[in-house]
Amino acid sequence: MTAFVSVDNIEKTFSLSNGDRYVALKGIELNIQKGEFISLIGHSGCGKSTLLNMISGLDFPSEGVVLLEGEKISRPGPDRMVVFQNYSLLPWLSVRENIALAVDEVLAHLSPRERNEIVQHNLEAVGLGHAADKPPAQLSGGMKQRVAIARALAIRPKLLLLDEPFGALDALTRGNLQEKLMQICEESHVTAVMVTHDVDEALLLSDRVVMLTNGPESKIGQIMDVDLPRPRKRLEVVNHPHYYAMRSEIIYFLNQQKRIKQLRARKTGAIARHGLEKVNLEIGFVPLTACAPLAIAKEKGFFA
Repeated sequence: MTAFVSVDNIEKTFSLSNGDRYVALKGIELNIQKGEFISLIGHSGCGKSTLLNMISGLDFPSEGVVLLEGEKISRPGPDRMVVFQNYSLLPWLSVRENIALAVDEVLAHLSPRERNEIVQHNLEAVGLGHAADKPPAQLSGGMKQRVAIARALAIRPKLLLLDEPFGALDALTRGNLQEKLMQICEESHVTAVMVTHDVDEALLLSDRVVMLTNGPESKIGQIMDVDLPRPRKRLEVVNHPHYYAMRSEIIYFLNQQKRIKQLRARKTGAIARHGLEKVNLEIGFVPLTACAPLAIAKEKGFFA
């Protein structure tokens, strides 16, 4: 079967200020079928977002190629919509206008009535019909992210890309949005690729979980098929006899990568940092962003 998305032997390198080169990703091979939901998981700095950016066309591989339906991805396009963690809404526009801006630009060949119907349909799909005329400033974080998802889906993309879309939300809101996203993807049959740090989120939403090794030269260490029936409900998923075995397998992989990272750090005397990774303090498998400066400094090895 021909892959819908093909990541063919990707390598990504960055030039450093001292003249050296940092190899972030090396030898990445991944085929994604139409309608699949794929999660990319791994420790901070392993290249998950870099890989997602290359699939979206926002960044380009140093070697290798990314194909969508057999065509090389060489630039961003409306057939690939990205939902970021920070919502990316225009504050001077209403909820409806934020969605309509994308629809009017991409689907300009449709009549105004058809475009308005598309906007309204996607507002209702994410449960925001009542807030259509509100500005983003009057919305909660979860509502803003629902607007971002509605805007992405409204232009009927071939591929939905999500970069830790729920990472900044509280646990209750995150859980509700995970279920809403799962429902929308199952109904629309859209192909989706998501970056996440959350093992349970990956298992709930995904058909396959792609686990990346630590950098430099991050690779795909393991791909897990999530053999859970759809449509899924959270309680049924966590009570499935295979759930905790799959969860333990992912956590074991992440733990092994953490040990490898610690061994490398001991050999070099301090953890090398190249400014390419997000600033996260990891405690277990829960990344705590925006931590106190002293905690970050200690994690970076400044007190070693």
